[in-house]
Amino acid sequence: MRIALLSTCAVTVPPKGYGGTELVVAELAKALGSLGHRVTVFATGDSAPGQAELRWHFPRPVWPPSDVAELRHAAYAWQAICAEDPPFDVVHVQQAPAIAFSAVCPAPTVLTLHHDRADRLLDFYRDFPSVAYVAISHRQAELIPELAVRHVVHHGLDVDSYAAGDGSGGWLAFVGRLSRQKGAHLAIDAARAAGLDLRMGGQPHWEDEAYFESELRHRFAAADGRVAWEGEVSLAPKLALLRGARATLFPIDWEEPFGLVMIESMLVGTPVIAFARGAAREVVDEGVTGFVVRDLPEMVDRIRRVGSIDRARCRQRARERWNAQRMARDYERVYEAAMRTRREVRTSGARARLALDAR
Repeated sequence: MRIALLSTCAVTVPPKGYGGTELVVAELAKALGSLGHRVTVFATGDSAPGQAELRWHFPRPVWPPSDVAELRHAAYAWQAICAEDPPFDVVHVQQAPAIAFSAVCPAPTVLTLHHDRADRLLDFYRDFPSVAYVAISHRQAELIPELAVRHVVHHGLDVDSYAAGDGSGGWLAFVGRLSRQKGAHLAIDAARAAGLDLRMGGQPHWEDEAYFESELRHRFAAADGRVAWEGEVSLAPKLALLRGARATLFPIDWEEPFGLVMIESMLVGTPVIAFARGAAREVVDEGVTGFVVRDLPEMVDRIRRVGSIDRARCRQRARERWNAQRMARDYERVYEAAMRTRREVRTSGARARLALDAR
């Protein structure tokens, strides 16, 4: 297949720091290429998507994210897609604005939904019924019953890039945006209650500044050096942080559609202790790769019991479930279904025209 992958224009592919969607695009492009497909990635000009062809409109990421910039990025991509000869077999996009152009190009279109329920987008999505919508968890799909989500594809990563860690640092880990949604303040509270050090990787975004000042700054000051905030972390320091950790804390306060850091942690053998929100129950194998808990006291209790989890078994289970080859094969089936549906629509349209001509 000839596959066009449209990433965002907000973050490089693969990301140098923050950027879950863009990491998934990079991993998917590589895995699809290894399966024999010809992949073109539309991203920023500083991207390096492996063996895939790169095309770009913006030379560098546009940050903070901008809907207008994403429209310009998508318009450039679709102009190139529509002019391609021979044509792409399928176009796989990651952002809502990109599907607006699918009506003017005959290529089968797939949109992966990377966000939680967004009421403002549901009517927009329903205006494009020919698009194949893909959820990244069953919980995400469950929360948008108004939309015809045809497929669920869990994320996957290059598992061989995640070497095992032994947890010998003894600390707890938190990696993610320093935001109320991600529960950064609760991670600090849990670590202090458990009497353990906490290492944190991540930054507050522009909309998190008030939260940072009201909830985090005083917690850092009161931690007596037992909370180490390392700022935004690229892949190598992030993996070092996770490998040395006793457990990774994931105290989310929203319906997280997936939670990529959970599988990154499991892939190095570090179990995850997550709040029972979003996709946590789908991602965590209870007692094997971590624990799913109801509240902060239960999280503290599981921190004290996390030594019961076999790190080698945790890592092996993660390698079985969360590898990029499995993700790519799942998307192959999505693409084939989208192509089949588009052929059926064309065939039925041609028959209808013939019937009208015969009258």
